[in-house]
Amino acid sequence: MNILTRFHVLSYRQFITCLMLLLLPFGTTAIAQTAEIDPGPDLVLEGVPRIPESLATSIKRYTTAYGLPMAAWEPQKHAIMLKDLSNSFTAISRVDSPGKDRQVISLIPVGGVYDLYFDPNGKYLVYNKDTDGNEAFQMYFYELSTHKSIRITDGKSRNTEPVWSNAGDRIIYSSTPSGENGVSLYVMNPASPETNRLLVKSSGNYFKAFDWSPDDKMAVYTESISNASSVLWMIDVATGERTRLSPETKEADYYDLPQFSKDSKGIYVITDHNSDVRRLAFLDLTTKALSYLSDQINWDVEEFRISPDGSVIAFITNENGISRFHLLSVKTGKERDIPAIPVGVMSDLKWDSDSQNVGFNLRSSHTPRDVYSINIKTGNLEHWSSGVTGQADLSEIPDPELIHWKSFDERLISGFLFRPPKKFTGKRPVVIEIHGGPEDEYRPTFWGQDNYLLNEEGVAKIYPNVRGSTGFGKAFLNLDNEFKREDAIKDIGSLLDWIAKQPDLDANRVMVTGSSYGGYAALSVAATYNNRIRAAESIVGPTNLASFLENTEGWRRDVRRQEYGDERNPKDREFLERISPLHNASKITKPLFIVQGKNDPRVKASEAEQMISALRGNKATVWYLLAKDEGHDFINQRNIDYVFYSTVLFIQEYLLKQNG
Repeated sequence: MNILTRFHVLSYRQFITCLMLLLLPFGTTAIAQTAEIDPGPDLVLEGVPRIPESLATSIKRYTTAYGLPMAAWEPQKHAIMLKDLSNSFTAISRVDSPGKDRQVISLIPVGGVYDLYFDPNGKYLVYNKDTDGNEAFQMYFYELSTHKSIRITDGKSRNTEPVWSNAGDRIIYSSTPSGENGVSLYVMNPASPETNRLLVKSSGNYFKAFDWSPDDKMAVYTESISNASSVLWMIDVATGERTRLSPETKEADYYDLPQFSKDSKGIYVITDHNSDVRRLAFLDLTTKALSYLSDQINWDVEEFRISPDGSVIAFITNENGISRFHLLSVKTGKERDIPAIPVGVMSDLKWDSDSQNVGFNLRSSHTPRDVYSINIKTGNLEHWSSGVTGQADLSEIPDPELIHWKSFDERLISGFLFRPPKKFTGKRPVVIEIHGGPEDEYRPTFWGQDNYLLNEEGVAKIYPNVRGSTGFGKAFLNLDNEFKREDAIKDIGSLLDWIAKQPDLDANRVMVTGSSYGGYAALSVAATYNNRIRAAESIVGPTNLASFLENTEGWRRDVRRQEYGDERNPKDREFLERISPLHNASKITKPLFIVQGKNDPRVKASEAEQMISALRGNKATVWYLLAKDEGHDFINQRNIDYVFYSTVLFIQEYLLKQNG
């Protein structure tokens, strides 16, 4: 009896409990019964004190939150499949009706899986996984009936985002052969990997397929020039002949999520062409004319999905960080009434095969992830699955507040403020966390372990959306490009001014942190406003954008140059070097915590190492944690926990004390 058979009839909670018991003898993330927590062999620590067991025990109640996202509708019945992409295994479970227990239906005994892609007939799926966070994703073909998988890529290239044909006999996917630049498109029958062939080759930009025409003869894809500009293409899958669909304009436009209409006469797409916001549009394939379907909504459309029968479009808008759900009739062009939906951030729209129900994930400050669906005939909202918020009582934590402040140029900048419970009196210390991207946006979702800082330490957290963030229009998005990079850092300086005016926030106890580009921004703030902060933390953050661009992987380098500038150009390089935290390290005298994954293909470990070397010469206090088995995004729960334990210790030592 194999492990899947043994767990087939168990509920999801029973399954996880049994699985962890099986894994326990071979190594566990459970807290050792010692006075200190063992970091394990894969974490290299410099300057980081050992973690007291008492601290880890206090925190662990906040680290057990999870929510399983929707994977697909089961074609044979009205049921929803959920996915659990653990670092140890990948589980697929089924919920037969709203609110019922999850039942495990398949277990793939591998971790590091990026995502699952189900074929339209529900017989197979393709998944991609990497090794220790190196992002050299390999694709695997998995048969749901036999629970067997085979690798279908070469073991060296980087392969992502497969899109199944309507017949379920082929996939188009993005791939970069080892050592090459850009991201090209390939096509294959995954049941016969020898059919793999190049569909269209990139010279440096990022190609991503989204949809096949109803007859599976054509496909539509985007060519990303930067994270905020792209070109829309259609390609004949048999011949490779391609047609540019987006107009050639002087201004860079953005196109995303293109999908064929049911009659193949046009393409639905999200675009900011001739607009400051991203609109839902229809592109006529005969005339190439664009008509707009969300023209009355002055917010970004961020996702949409056409029903299989082509009659209804479900789409989501982002309105000040909160999602709004819409149903649009293709025939009348009018919106349908929808039921009341809990406030939060929605994503991953998926229609069932009958075009009667559309499912989606929902996250909020109260739940890590719930799964809902709307029946478009009855108008009923059905709640299928709830996220688990952990063992801590979070009832006293106030809802996040949308805040605004004026920056140096009188521009209004926004963010979200999480205040600690009222049991904490006096002025509260503040942690400012800057998001990555920089083309990203902080939105008020559930932040599990961060609730420890609010609920136990009384720390206020501010998540700013500085210029360059998405969700606020094309003009705002481009305000930090190239030689305007420092303006986004000045937005944080103005936030420090705003904090100083708040009666319940302590401007003398402020720490700044961030991951990826947010780590770069945190280091820049530390150098620019050294005397106005207590400490800073950078997690996998670049320290010099010139060296970052030189060393980042070739599949993404040209796209990033569009945002930051081209380090090969002397003028660009001089600017990037001059503003870099690395070359301003002498200005940083406050304690710094740097976290890095050794296998990071995006921000190489050399970025952290060169900064630490410079800071040593400055005799600054530096904590350094290097994870030998991680990349850009940490996935091993043991490491994630240890980084957070260390961050809390860092905050206790350098932020919480009145006289730091």
